This record gives sequence, structure tokens and C-alpha cells, in this order.
Amino acid sequence: MGRNLIQGSLYSGNLKSSVDEALHSGIDLPHSVAYTINGEPGDLCPCSKETTYRWMVEYGKTYLVRLVNAAVSADLFFAVAQHNLTVVGTDAHYTKPISTSYILISPGQTMDILLTTNQSLGHYYIAARQFWSHEVGVAKFDLVNATMILQYKGNYTIPSSPTFPSNLPLYKDLRSAITFTKHFKSLANKDYPVYVPLNITTRMFITLSMGGIIYHNLTSTLEAMAASANNISWSNPTTDVLLAYYRNISGVYSTDFPDQPPSYFNFTGDDFPNTLTELGTKVKVLNYNEAVEMVFQGTNLVQGAGFHPMHLHGHSFYVVGSGPGIYDNVTDPKSFNLVDPVEVNTFAVPKQGWLAIRFVANNPGVWFWHCHMDRHMTWGMSSVFIVKNGDTTETSIRKPPPQLPLCEASFRLRLENIDGLDQGKENEPIFS
Repeated sequence: MGRNLIQGSLYSGNLKSSVDEALHSGIDLPHSVAYTINGEPGDLCPCSKETTYRWMVEYGKTYLVRLVNAAVSADLFFAVAQHNLTVVGTDAHYTKPISTSYILISPGQTMDILLTTNQSLGHYYIAARQFWSHEVGVAKFDLVNATMILQYKGNYTIPSSPTFPSNLPLYKDLRSAITFTKHFKSLANKDYPVYVPLNITTRMFITLSMGGIIYHNLTSTLEAMAASANNISWSNPTTDVLLAYYRNISGVYSTDFPDQPPSYFNFTGDDFPNTLTELGTKVKVLNYNEAVEMVFQGTNLVQGAGFHPMHLHGHSFYVVGSGPGIYDNVTDPKSFNLVDPVEVNTFAVPKQGWLAIRFVANNPGVWFWHCHMDRHMTWGMSSVFIVKNGDTTETSIRKPPPQLPLCEASFRLRLENIDGLDQGKENEPIFS
């Protein structure tokens, strides 16, 4: 027996119009007004008090819960009142069982969880709330506790109110967040082996930063929110990269995404050099079957330190290490888990810390990788891998479909001068 639980976000007004306006004016993107479970904020919110999602269960059963975080701009804590949970899988890969009283799930992540209904007959809240990992002093974020009700079948006195999970961590509980993420390991047995690449042929050290870009032209200046990887803030081209690569169209992207940041400094400190960021469409080209190691380093630029759930399209990867502070390429690899690391497609870089992943580039094509916090991705914390063809038809990119839809950028600010005049004046992005 199982149940899918989809966590989502609720916004007021026309979300697309609000996003377009925020990008046009360079301000923060819209924040949700509530979180939801299976489409409902729950009965703590007047708007859904009568329509709160209820799950009827029988005593003594074990249920499989498929938990999905579709609230794409928030990590979410999750718990069931007076019930323990056992995580047995994530991102379609089995894990060693994790017995826990709460869950932390990042945007885009999925988890498979066993729930045993072994408590007194009654009503119990299943609840989720945002984990806010950014500036500690910030209070203006979505504080709504999304709820649904786990309702036992049987004869008993209906409680006046369901029991709320006392073990649900508070919004800014960084210790609980990091503690939970450290539990993940693969089964790594005969039936479910792991294939961690050991002979690495490509190593990348990537800094993840928040900040701003200043656009200059002849008549005006605009400062816009920005995010970057190795100081490159991704700009969506008007022709999609996949089509440009397949048809060998020049001028759409460049193949010089850097393997290292332009400068090294105290990434997690409070004093920084005047580092320039570059707006561009830079990709990294990988040979087929290339063994890749990526180390993501969180930074505190403009006090932007926080969790960054990094997601790779087209591949799964092994999380071989993570830790606080600045990555040390001499000592930290000695602690890498190369025996039973968890295999996923999304995993969070800890606040003011680092995450090391490994994968084999065995899926030819053009693959986006990005922070799964949508506001960070929208501001440019992303890039693309181009995985070249192998030697056979089976290891080569497929042909495009006969009716290939057009792909157009929905927003042009980062592609044009802000007053629409060219006059030979290029945009000059500067990290502010």
C-alpha cells in the first residue's frame, strides 16, 4: 500500500506576470504565500480548512510514502505527529534504511519512506514547513505550516484537533538539516551494486555565489539580482543549446566554462575581493565515458550563503563527500566515501560548506545542471554539459523529432541593452 504526497507552493496573483516584472526591474522574485500538500495548504489556513487532504489508514499497517518536493524555491522539513519514518530510497535509488522522526527534502528531490501506523487510533497532522538557510536575520519568508491529516479507521472519540508533530524542526534549524543529510548511503550489495568512478579524468571546483549584475548602456543603468557558478551567470540564448550543438550553429554558446573560479579567497568569510561576474552562455564539453568529479563550494558573497540543492539532468551522481567551511583538496578527499555513497540526481551543498560528487558522462547530449532553488537558477546559478557521442549508434545522440518545437527566451533583458538601443555598446555586468 502506498501514497504519493506532493509538496507544492501557492502564489498570489499571476505568477508569470510577477516573475517577468521582477526580472524586468531587477528586484527579488515572488515568494509563495503558502506551501501545500497534495494541493492544499491545510486546515491551519482558512482558505482550505474544509478541504484539507485526509489520508485514511488502518492500524498495524506499513505504508510506502512517495514524497516529492515540487515547491521549487524551498527546502522543506516534513514530519508525522508521533510516528517515526524510515527512508528507503531517494531519486529512484535504494538507500540503506534511515530511521528518523523528520525529513528534510530539497526542491526537485523525491524520497521513498515507510510509515507504520502503530499509534493510538486518532487524528495526526502530517506537516511541512520551510527550512530557511539564508540570512539568519531575515524574517520575511513563507512561514505557513502546510498540513494534512493522517486519520485512523475504527471506532474512537474524534479529537477536537489533530496532534501536531512536536519533532518538526523550526524554520532556521541548520543543525537538524545537516544532521539529516549526512545519513544517506547506498545499499551497495550484490543485488544493488555501486559503480563509483575511481580514475577521474575531469575535475571541476565550482563556487556558488549570490550577488547582482549592473547593466550599463548609453542612457541608463539597471542593477539586477544575480547568481553564478564560477562567477559565470548563465544567460539563456534565443536558440536552444541542444539545437545549436546538433546542427552546428555557431555563436549560440561558447565551450569555455571554467573548471576553477577566477580567484581564490576566503569563500565563507565576510570580506571579499572586487570580483567581476560575467553574463554568458558558457558550456563544458565532456568526452563520452568521461569520469567527472565536481566539488561545489558555497560562498558568503553579499551574505548569500545558504543551501544550494544541485541538480544534474541526464545523469545520476554519487555524493562522495561534504563538509563545512572551505574545501581542502589535500585532506578532504581522504574522507571521501567510495564504498557506499548515495546515488542521486539532486543533493544540497551545505551552507558555507562544500559538496563533492562523481559521475560517468555516459549519456550523450546536452544536459543542464543548476541549483534547484528556482530563484537561484533563474538568476544564473546554472550551466550545461555537452556529452559527446560514443563510437556506436547506441552511444550517440538521437535525432530530433520530425516536429521540433521552437524554443524562445521568454525574457530578453539579459540578452539586450535595457533601452533597446545597440549603438555598439555592450552590456557590462559587474558583481555588486
